[in-house]
Amino acid sequence: MKFGIRKTSIKRSLAAPTSVKRMVEQQLGLKAPRGMGWITDPKRAAYNRAYDRTTVSFWSILKKLFR
Repeated sequence: MKFGIRKTSIKRSLAAPTSVKRMVEQQLGLKAPRGMGWITDPKRAAYNRAYDRTTVSFWSILKKLFR
């Protein structure tokens, strides 16, 4: 498990919302509602929750600096 600041990848940040798979899932309505990850894939949901709580985004640090 990682602790501290996450390494950002602009390439991945842009690729994620614009992927063909995501667009098809959104148009067909196959996406589960928010919070349903515990039902669809509990192991992944647990990992993501722990990762989110133990790491910090580079962008959130920048926002705090320039408030």
